[in-house]
Amino acid sequence: MKLADVLCKECIAVNAEFNNKAEVLREVARLARKSPVLKSVSEQEILAGLEARESLGSTGIGGGVAIPHCRLKSVQEFVVGVILVPSGVDFDALDAAKVRLIVFIIAPEVESNKHVRLLSIISQSLLAPNALDKILAEQTPNGVYGSLLSEKEEEINGGEQVARSLIHVFIQNEDVFRDILQILTGIESSSLVIVGAENAGVYLSKMPLFASFWSDEPSDFSRIIIAVVDKKLTNETLRRIESISGDLNKSTGIMVTIQEVSYAAGSLST
Repeated sequence: MKLADVLCKECIAVNAEFNNKAEVLREVARLARKSPVLKSVSEQEILAGLEARESLGSTGIGGGVAIPHCRLKSVQEFVVGVILVPSGVDFDALDAAKVRLIVFIIAPEVESNKHVRLLSIISQSLLAPNALDKILAEQTPNGVYGSLLSEKEEEINGGEQVARSLIHVFIQNEDVFRDILQILTGIESSSLVIVGAENAGVYLSKMPLFASFWSDEPSDFSRIIIAVVDKKLTNETLRRIESISGDLNKSTGIMVTIQEVSYAAGSLST
């Protein structure tokens, strides 16, 4: 499945205006039903799903972008739509900025892995330099459709590949951890797990011999992201990590190791 398979031209609106977030969600529910996939689903059910998701935290990801979404039992296929709001609307976004581009997702309840990957792919593409301005410059649904697909046409769930790489990312910075986890989630055909860990300093500082090395409590944040990716995507994965960390050879608080996998079978839930 690719973004082109789920992006619905009938669910794209340009030059919209809203007074508040509640109006946006009502319009998303109305617009989503223009997709043939959702003809048997009521606006009320879609709106309730969107509102329930927003109650967990705003889907305004910052940079003028929001990705409202929900999972519904009655939905069998993904539907993605777009609304352009040139003048912006308050959406309780993470950076408090007005939202000008809204990409919404109505998803099947049982397809959580694909849903997570789709969210990651869309969010990363929309936060790319000039991506927002490029899409907002479009004046027709067809133009928005083509512009959004040109930003990111990547497999949401790729086929099985024989050659795999095992990547360990050791991270001691919580902000970096969150950013890298998000971009790794968007790597097609990847499987991820997170391992909690503690820095050696947490233990060494409690040993009399080494106690003088720490005047304050050492940081205890440490996580290991373990990812299995297609071998052909190893360099791209490393590039994405360094887009956050900078040159790994000059970075501190992060380390990456990569091994070739001789055998891999099965899959993991996100």
